[in-house]
Amino acid sequence: MRITLIQTDIAWEDKQENLRRLRIYLEKLGGQTDLIVLPETFTTGFSMNTERLAEPLTGSTISLLQQWSSKYGIALAGSLIARHTDESIRNRFFFLTPNGQVAYYDKRHLFRMGKENLHFRAGTERPIIHYQGFRILPQICYDLRFPVWSRNVNDEYDVIIYVACWPESRRRAWDVLLQARALENQCYVCGVNRTGTDGNGIAHNGGSIVYSPKGERLASIPDGHEGMTTVHIDLEPLRLFRRKFPVREDADTFSILL
Repeated sequence: MRITLIQTDIAWEDKQENLRRLRIYLEKLGGQTDLIVLPETFTTGFSMNTERLAEPLTGSTISLLQQWSSKYGIALAGSLIARHTDESIRNRFFFLTPNGQVAYYDKRHLFRMGKENLHFRAGTERPIIHYQGFRILPQICYDLRFPVWSRNVNDEYDVIIYVACWPESRRRAWDVLLQARALENQCYVCGVNRTGTDGNGIAHNGGSIVYSPKGERLASIPDGHEGMTTVHIDLEPLRLFRRKFPVREDADTFSILL
């Protein structure tokens, strides 16, 4: 599967501008990749102005993204500010495929230091998404700090995707924890972060990267720059590694209380 990471300087609370920029990438990438991964809240930035910015699943943004996924033959993943059917606001990871498959994940760990917990409701489900033979675990930003939530019990998934608005001031944690998640879970890890300074004056310098199940860097985007990179990942080397080094057989069992 070919995965393209897009690292952008998100236009603050400007959905139309961010969608315009995405379409430029799509026009370049048609036929060149299978999946595009975008940063967290890619249409607005990490804003707490949720009442104005939130959209339902039937809203114009998701509808447009579904149209583009079909038109360009590329699956799209990222997150946006969503209004649930119960009227609660969620930081929602979306995964849309050209054949109409739709999957969502609502961010479990809300970033209280940025008051996200006061404006959003946490999710309680941890879905596994199936696409082109891969099993994919969706995660969002602050989730990265909680390894139990992403624990790969019995090798139930092959890829973790983290989408983020991770600040430059805590960049070392992003780098170290992404690699750790690949090593401890014997899986590919794809992390996509934004760049630039947001509407709250918080600086971000990217760090978008893909790691192999052995923690090797497979692809990355230079710090502080908008751009994209595409990498091909394969299931067979992953399966071979897991057979030769079956860590799962010695893993601890546990349950998560929600």
